[in-house]
This record gives sequence, C-alpha cells and structure tokens, in this order.
Amino acid sequence: MAAIVVSLATSLSSSSSSSLKALRSSSSLFFSKLGPVRSVAVRGFGFRVVSFGVAPQGRGSICFYSSGRREGKFMAHSISRATLGLTQPAQIEPPKISFTAKEIDVVEWKGDILAVGVTEKDVAMDDNSKFKNPILRKLDSQLGGLLSEASSEEEFTGKAGQSTVLRLPGLGSKRVGLIGLGQSASTTIDFKSLGESVAAAAKASQASNVAVVLASSEGLSNESKLTAATALASGTALGTHEDARYKSESKISVLKSVDIIGLGTGPELEKKLKYAEDVSVAVILGRELVNSPANVLTPVALAEEASKIASMHSDVLSATILDEEKCKDLKMGSYLGVAAASANPPRFIHLCYKPPGGSAKVKLALVGKGLTFDSGGYNIKTGPGCSIETMKCDMGGSAAVLGAAKAIGQIKPPGVEIHFVIAACENMISGTGMRPGDIITASNGKTIEVNNTDAEGRLTLADALVYTCNLGVEKIIDLATLTGACVVALGPAVAGVFTPSDELAKEVLETADVSGEKLWRMPLEESYWETMKSGVADMLNTSVNRTAGAITAALFLKQFVDEKVQWMHIDIAGTALSTDKKRGATGFGITTLVEWVLKNSS
Repeated sequence: MAAIVVSLATSLSSSSSSSLKALRSSSSLFFSKLGPVRSVAVRGFGFRVVSFGVAPQGRGSICFYSSGRREGKFMAHSISRATLGLTQPAQIEPPKISFTAKEIDVVEWKGDILAVGVTEKDVAMDDNSKFKNPILRKLDSQLGGLLSEASSEEEFTGKAGQSTVLRLPGLGSKRVGLIGLGQSASTTIDFKSLGESVAAAAKASQASNVAVVLASSEGLSNESKLTAATALASGTALGTHEDARYKSESKISVLKSVDIIGLGTGPELEKKLKYAEDVSVAVILGRELVNSPANVLTPVALAEEASKIASMHSDVLSATILDEEKCKDLKMGSYLGVAAASANPPRFIHLCYKPPGGSAKVKLALVGKGLTFDSGGYNIKTGPGCSIETMKCDMGGSAAVLGAAKAIGQIKPPGVEIHFVIAACENMISGTGMRPGDIITASNGKTIEVNNTDAEGRLTLADALVYTCNLGVEKIIDLATLTGACVVALGPAVAGVFTPSDELAKEVLETADVSGEKLWRMPLEESYWETMKSGVADMLNTSVNRTAGAITAALFLKQFVDEKVQWMHIDIAGTALSTDKKRGATGFGITTLVEWVLKNSS
C-alpha cells in the first residue's frame, strides 16, 4: 500500500503536475509512491476534493477538502516548521515479541530467564527453611537449596515491585527471576505490572527469550487465567518499548519470545494473546504521537498519521481531512478562533470505520482533543508549575483516538460503525490570534465570550462535537487533556469521567475494570453553569471563579452535544504523561476505548 501525505496536495490543482514532481523529490515530509491525484472543483462551495490513488473510491479512499485559496502560503512554511532544528525521528519498528502459552514442567524449560510471579504468601518457608509453595519448592530442590538461600540473603519478601534475578546452575534456564506481586494478584493491573517487571528484567539481562509462571495459579478460574495471560503479554510488550526515535544512541531490548506457563493453552487463549499484541502496538503508536515534539508533529503531520492509518486498513477505514477554508464553510468559528494565531494550518480529521461484510447495528464516535502545542495564547502559560514545556502532550486525546483507530482497523469488530474525529491545531500568539474578550461563534450558532485564551481545548472540541453529532451517532466519548483542576482532584493515576448518562457510565467503567485503566465518575453539577454565563454572549469559555474547573469545563462541552446522543467526557490531563523521571507518554485511554467498542460490537 502506498504511503501518502495529504497535506502537500492542498494547493495543487489538476494542472500542477510539475509542482507535484518537485515535492516528490524535495520534501523531507513526503513519503514514497504517492498515487495519482485528481482535483475536482465542487460547485456551490469554495473548495476542491483532492482524491489520492491509494485505494478504490468509496471505502478505504482518502479525501482531502481544499479551498485552493490560502493554503499555498502555508505549504512551504509547514515543510520548514516540521523540520525546525533539523530534527527527524529515526524509523524504529516497535518490538515484535512472540507470545506462546505452554503447559510444561518449569524445571525443563530452556531459555534465558525463568520469571516466577510470587506473592508474599508464596515465599513462606517451613521449619527447615524450605519453601512451602510447590513450584518454588520444586525449583529450589533442583537447585540444591540455592534459591531459598539466595532469596533470604536478598531479603526478597514478595512485596509488589520487588524483584531479584539470580544466575544459578542446575536448570535449563540461565537465570531465575523472582518478581513480587504483593499480598495477592487478581486484577488486570497486577498482571500488567508483572509483565512490565519481566520486560525490565529481560532488558537488564539482554535476554532474548523468557518464560513466565505464577507460583500460585491453581486458585484462578479459566476466565481469570485468560485475563492474566492477556495482561501479562500486554505489560511485557509495553514494558519492552522504549521511544528512542530522538536519541542518537539507545539500549534497545532484544527480547523476542515469551512463554506463558501454567495459564492454559488453546485457540481462545491464542486469540487473546493476538488481541494483546494488536492493542499494545496501538498503545505504542499513541505514546509515540504524544512524545513527538511540536516542531515535528504539527497539525498537518497529525493528519498525515491519521491518513496513514486509514491507508493501512483501507478495507474498513476511510479518511476525510478538512482544511481551514472547508472548516469556515462549516462555520467552525470556535475551532478556527484557536487556530488563528499559528502559522501552521489546522487540520480537521475524520476517520470512519465500517465493518467488513455486514451492516452496523450501532454507530459510535470517539473524539480527541488535538492541540499539537498549547502556549496558552495571550493568557500565556508562565511561572512555576505552568508546564509549558510539556504542552506537546495537549494532543493526548487525539493520540488515544488514533491509537484506538489503528487497533480497530486491525481487529475489525463486526456490527459497529465508528467515527474518529479530531480538530487539530496549535494555540499560539500573533497579531492574527484570538484575544481575551473576543466573541466567537461555534458551528451550532452559539456564541462564546473568550475570557481566557488558555481554555482553548474546549473551544476546539465544541465544533468537533457538533460535527460528530451531525453524523447520526448514538454514543460519543471524547478524551482531552483538558483541565489542571482534574489533575488536582484525581492526581496522575486516575482520569475523570463526566456524563449525564448512567447507562454509558456503567458501560465504560466496567470496561475500564477489564482494561486496567483507572477512571472515576465526577458530578455534572448543573448549578455551576451560572458561573459560565456571559453578559454579552451565550456563554463564557471559563468560569468567573476558580472553583470546580473540571466540572464547568465538562458543562461547557455539554452545550454542544445533541440531547439524543449519549455522551461522555474523559479528562486525561493527569494521566497522559507518566510521573517517573522520563515523563514519557502513557498511551492512556486506548485500551479502554478498544474494549468499549468490542463491548458494543458484541
């Protein structure tokens, strides 16, 4: 399948083949083998439809709507801006690990590391200082008591996060690793953490093949074993990944295979392991999008990534990319008000999934905030704790949506149509930018007095939500790094959920329990809307006081959702970046979104 770059055709007409050839040869952004381009003027509108020869017309096609009026002046600037600092990410493939479920004697397994998940109860010893646990006792016996002796010397107690890897002679494996699970292990989070610890041990030892076994698995039901194996595989795959695209040197994991012992075998488990692989690849994509700096990942580049996902799964996904003039035709004044200050043009992204070989019983939509950089605008982010240096992550919602699109395109769930919508832009400062006190008009006709240009994400989402409701969907989930207030309320581990629908809340929270991502439902206190009223417009974009900022932001979004549509807003401001020293992206939300789609599919 030919790779494509939608943005570079924005100023091309049917007579500009020489320009296309020049772009093919000179642009550092241009990928290879762009197919034939047809540009057709559409009567009654001031734009052209540019169609790329990467897939048949209809399903799988990629359409770009361009006015041909203003885009030319942006194109050269977009090319130079995307390479600001001469930075080009290295092309590094995500780690490819083979996961296999086996039922064999752990003593006989041959490889680099045999990792044993151990609870605090499992390490209990008898009066002779021997393990009571059957698996640990068997391994210790084979090793002549060295395992119990070494674990005592290392003061290994099985606490969560504790691990020790020992090189002991006497087994088929070169090393034995004991990894603590705490008092018990029964949740998705527990087993994902085990997988992450396995990945860390493998990377430290440069192990290429690993086996994982639970010291106590006999108490797990068959369903729990499936959950454990899936989470283990996911945790290992994600723990192995390191985003080294912007490093000149990096130590990359050499892990190639993981055998999961004692949790069953068979087609159902193999299907679950394949699912874990598909979703992990999607989460890695989401992480890398958020980690990409704003001088590389512009709104145009984000649209290109979306189009690449559609072209890779053209049998079920199609892409529509709208430029600034087309968004003006759709009267998206709220979104374009935010984009106005940036020299990098906005891109409105719409991917559509249609199931293969059958009609859809339900229409869903996922909407993601897509600020590829947020300076705060004229209300610029300043002072300690403003975190302006992390504002490349303000497109974390769009990364979650595109990650979900990639996974859905691979899994191909039946019976469900899904729309993925992103209003991508930058919030910058210039003479053309939105000012405090300006009044802007959203595409549903509602007017907004801007009393804070740093409350921009909700303005872009307003038009995205109106657009999405007009698609005739029944349920919408939007994700956004929206408010610092949510971070203050829930911290870095839990995302805030806002919805007027108890039914949708139940659906999504149950799904999050399966995915292992932490969500907490917050109130939509309608009385707080009084603080959002303007004397000169329909509403303000922020409250007149500083309290309940996450709630009033959600109430603002609610004004742009059709009452007939079940809608949920998830504020991921605290969860999009990890809190460790690397401050890397987490890919939060992707697993839950995919699980939710599958729940509706079934």
